[in-house]
Amino acid sequence: MKTDAAISAGPLKGLAGPLRSSEPARTAPAAPPALHLLEEAADLLVVHRDFPGALETCERACRSLARDALAGEPAATSLEAKCSLCVVGIQALAEMDRWQEVLSWVLQYYQVPEKLPPKVLELCILLYSKMQEPGAMLEVASAWLQNPGNQGLPEYGVLAELHLQRVLLPLGHLSEAEELVVNSTAFGVERRLEVLQAVHTARQQQNSTEQKQDLSGCQEVPKVNQGGSFSHKFLALLRLLCRLWNSAVSHFLSLPFKRSLLAALVLCVLVLRFDPASPPSLPFLYQLAQLLHRIQKAVCAQLRWFPLRD
Repeated sequence: MKTDAAISAGPLKGLAGPLRSSEPARTAPAAPPALHLLEEAADLLVVHRDFPGALETCERACRSLARDALAGEPAATSLEAKCSLCVVGIQALAEMDRWQEVLSWVLQYYQVPEKLPPKVLELCILLYSKMQEPGAMLEVASAWLQNPGNQGLPEYGVLAELHLQRVLLPLGHLSEAEELVVNSTAFGVERRLEVLQAVHTARQQQNSTEQKQDLSGCQEVPKVNQGGSFSHKFLALLRLLCRLWNSAVSHFLSLPFKRSLLAALVLCVLVLRFDPASPPSLPFLYQLAQLLHRIQKAVCAQLRWFPLRD
């Protein structure tokens, strides 16, 4: 029996020392409920592919963390758990094609962009860049990078490079890109020169594009001139038609009624047969007007010298 007692007591001494009745049993601290909810949300996301359930679990866990913060729970554990929950929530929103809500959903738990964890900010930049909407992250990423408290983080260089490549350059914000590269210590000398050269090339391309647009705008001026010449031709045609009409009316008034009606019918047939708006018809109408003028002068001359009878 002594041997059995010695054998059974050996492992206890090796693990935790001899137990005394006056010492309470040591137990591991209970994990906060948010960590269990985090595991549940990750399981719903990866294993069950239940994206709405994963998002709802993340929201419950974040509310639980907010209550724990008011109760005085350790801040480090809460911050890590909140960051992990936001990562799971971002993935769930993206899987449900609700990526437009990601930024507003994240900011409701961090209030200001400067407090976003580096991992959460990185996922947001990659997501909006992939969806061809980098402008949504412009102000958020700029505010985070300009915060002095974030500039000492080890992830600052990666996020500055990501902001440069995925946000500033695609949007054409070349001045902001130069300012970021020159004023930030996250870029080395070689990398700074490479980025500045890329910005210079992008600015040259932008200037050439603007020059091409200006040249294309100048080439549209002759078209306007052509439209102006067309309007002048149309006005000349209208004047010619007015002269023709006046000549015809004055001539018809000097003729008997039947002859006037016949001449008007012939004139209508001639006008309807030829298109007055077509350029080939202009010489014909002009000759017709001249002919009517000569007829009018001849008739008026005969009437002037014709002897009057009582």
